Amino acid sequence: MPTEQEWKTFSKWGQVWGDLVSLNVLGQTLIILNSSKLAIEMLDRKSSIYSDRPFLMMAGELVGWKGTLALTPYGDRFRSIRKMFHCAIGTKSNIAQYHPVEERETARFLKRVLTKPHAIAEHIRWTAGSIILELAYGYRVKEERDPIVEVVDQATEQFSLATAPGAFLVDVMPALRHVPEWFPGANWKKKAASWSKTLNDMVNVPLDFVRCQMAAGVAAPSITQSLLESAEITAGEQSTIKWAAASLYSGGADTTVSAIYTFYLAMTLHPEIQKKAQTEIDAVIGNDRLPTFQDRENLPYVEALVKEVLRWNPVTPLGVPHRVTEDDIHQGHYIPKGSVVIANIWYAQILHDPRTYSEPLEFNPSRFLKSQPEQDPRSFCFGFGRRVCPGMKLADASVFISCAMSLAVFDIAKAVDASGTVLEPVVDYTTGTISHPKPFPCSIKPRSQKAEALVRSVA
Repeated sequence: MPTEQEWKTFSKWGQVWGDLVSLNVLGQTLIILNSSKLAIEMLDRKSSIYSDRPFLMMAGELVGWKGTLALTPYGDRFRSIRKMFHCAIGTKSNIAQYHPVEERETARFLKRVLTKPHAIAEHIRWTAGSIILELAYGYRVKEERDPIVEVVDQATEQFSLATAPGAFLVDVMPALRHVPEWFPGANWKKKAASWSKTLNDMVNVPLDFVRCQMAAGVAAPSITQSLLESAEITAGEQSTIKWAAASLYSGGADTTVSAIYTFYLAMTLHPEIQKKAQTEIDAVIGNDRLPTFQDRENLPYVEALVKEVLRWNPVTPLGVPHRVTEDDIHQGHYIPKGSVVIANIWYAQILHDPRTYSEPLEFNPSRFLKSQPEQDPRSFCFGFGRRVCPGMKLADASVFISCAMSLAVFDIAKAVDASGTVLEPVVDYTTGTISHPKPFPCSIKPRSQKAEALVRSVA
């Protein structure tokens, strides 16, 4: 099994052996789906048997992520957490109540970028964390190096590493969990213990904050506060609420970070597309204020650009693996019960598939504005079937407002060093369940003195 950017290896396998690839890894059947058509047919239309999660010894059991929605087995507890998500962020009207928070925090993001443009990745992560923390827990983050944001950053990075296919042999040989830490090659056990502590802090510290605020009668409105006050709840329900809130933050923050960082990379590489989006914003909004969510339906090119950001390099190239709970036969292929099924989202959307997208390697928002628009990537990039990301509307809103506000006030370009040499960004992404652009040089400057003044006027 590959351990670096697995989606690229799976893509090569697909070119040789077809859209459905089956392999056996130490007795475990692994099914790779290299087309969106297959993923929809199996994971969407047969979701009653394709919605379970595989047992991941490292991430789920040893670290403890089995409590989150992402790794919770399909069943009553899974449905309970999904129901909580739907009540909080499952509809457009629910999401709309959080728009003021997203607009305020994104405007503050612009101000930080103006002050320290070289720290763009840090600013993106801080802002994503501040938005989700306020929505989930009513917690307003500190301006510099907030301890809760830092622990969640660590935990989500560790989740991505722990759940990557083939990363840890203990996932396919669970008996290895009994190997002592001092045994040669068992350094992963120390990682598991360290990562488990980080996860415990991520789950409990913000929850304790909400409980203390509620006890003092000063709790700000939040999803967790609302759930805890909704009715008499059992200890089991309290645990479900705790993990539901942690799932919202750990999932929502990191995926949004990746998408917005990809936007900055794309704009660095494609000034002509950036200019086209800025022209639309100037014509619709002018330059006396920042874009808001109310402007969204009047910004079709910016909307198309957001779709292309999500398509060009998907946040979760392989998603999180599914597990089939019954024997199945699909297009003549036998899929045995217990098989682990991975949808290669990166391949199906990006690499070669002209059945879905024309010139799929190109960053081209106009593909969604043709008389016959190409398929909305949000049909793929947020997962499939009953495992589709319940926070996708919130994530989509965050990406839109970040793109629109950034385009309104900043020119994003290739950096130039002291000798005048243009520094070409390299399009490369990290390995893990959630994949981020690797750091790249870029120049971020206000579009005008008026734009700078507008950013500085943010409270």
